[in-house]
Amino acid sequence: MSATSNTPPPMAWRYCGNQIKLWRTRAGVSREDLAREAGYSAESLRSMEAGRRRPSRHLLDIADELCGAKGILAAGEEFLRPEKYPRFAEDYMRYEAEAVTLNWFETQLIPGLLQTEDTARALLEANWPPLDDETVEERVGARLARQELLKTQTKSFNFLLCETVLRSPLTTTEAHVRQLRHLLDAGRPRHISVQIVPGRGAHPGLNGPFILLDTTEHRRLAYEEGQAMGLLHSDPERVGLLSQRHEMILRQALTPEESARFISALAEGL
Repeated sequence: MSATSNTPPPMAWRYCGNQIKLWRTRAGVSREDLAREAGYSAESLRSMEAGRRRPSRHLLDIADELCGAKGILAAGEEFLRPEKYPRFAEDYMRYEAEAVTLNWFETQLIPGLLQTEDTARALLEANWPPLDDETVEERVGARLARQELLKTQTKSFNFLLCETVLRSPLTTTEAHVRQLRHLLDAGRPRHISVQIVPGRGAHPGLNGPFILLDTTEHRRLAYEEGQAMGLLHSDPERVGLLSQRHEMILRQALTPEESARFISALAEGL
């Protein structure tokens, strides 16, 4: 996995890469020799040593043995584990875990808190630039672990989904049916509602998804996420505007009961 051009590489990548270079130089091992032994190109190894790419566990093990580091380089693997979430979303994740009320509006995707493993994996495997397998597994696990929040009956979760979300399979037909039935199951507890916004006519939500969070301190925050950035708003004017949009979208949504019948009929028709 490579760092994107507009995001500085993690310090752990840079430190471990530099340690590989220092140990290699000290042991008199050329970059070409280490690259050949580890099965990488010399340019790939150069990128790892510079911290532009995450040094792999395989490279750390080979470098440790070849350079006589006696486990010091191999120990760096613990600090190079893939991040569970994109860095731009870390603030949101903290507030999501603490919020007492969550209102989530989506125009194109199943919300992460409602995704099946198949859906989560399909989305992460479609990422560009591509994520390595280790990062995909870490983030699939993290996304599914977040769903434990839904079991907290003293919190309120309200999901508004545009109809197009349900009609856009990201996986096989069988997996999409499982995803639809998962939505039905998720919406059954009294503290969780799933409502569908029919795909007819214009409404204020067509400009994109957003999430409203109410904290234990009775503050409301808003979160918007794009291709490579996430914005957590606390400004009352911006939060108030998104709250108004949410109310207007809600007026056009089916009731939870109507939404359940709609989802069920769609699943049965596939």
